Amino acid sequence: MNIIGLDHVQLAAPPNSEEAARRFFGEILGLDEVEKPEVLRKRGGVWFQIGNQQLHIGIEESFVPAKKAHPAFEVRELDELKKRVDEFEVDYVSDGDLEGANRIFVFDPFGNRLEFLEWL
Repeated sequence: MNIIGLDHVQLAAPPNSEEAARRFFGEILGLDEVEKPEVLRKRGGVWFQIGNQQLHIGIEESFVPAKKAHPAFEVRELDELKKRVDEFEVDYVSDGDLEGANRIFVFDPFGNRLEFLEWL
């Protein structure tokens, strides 16, 4: 067995949260939604494309947000992302503890922690 890459990351969300996911990940963060395979649509959720990988927002009946575990998204022009989230009144926390990187932490509308970093 040879692991050759990362195909997707899945974050959980509460039932009936697809529109909030579309607004946050699509409208605010600018990710492109991709159509889920028909056989999986009945499960709910929303999928987004990020380069060659995907971010899946999956519906979980007994949802509990991931406040520590998180995906980290590499970005260019972190300051532009900060302006964008400010525009939509989304709070973030700046963190300078990782040498060689500028980064912020954001919580999605469901309370999941997300990291955005720009390597210097």
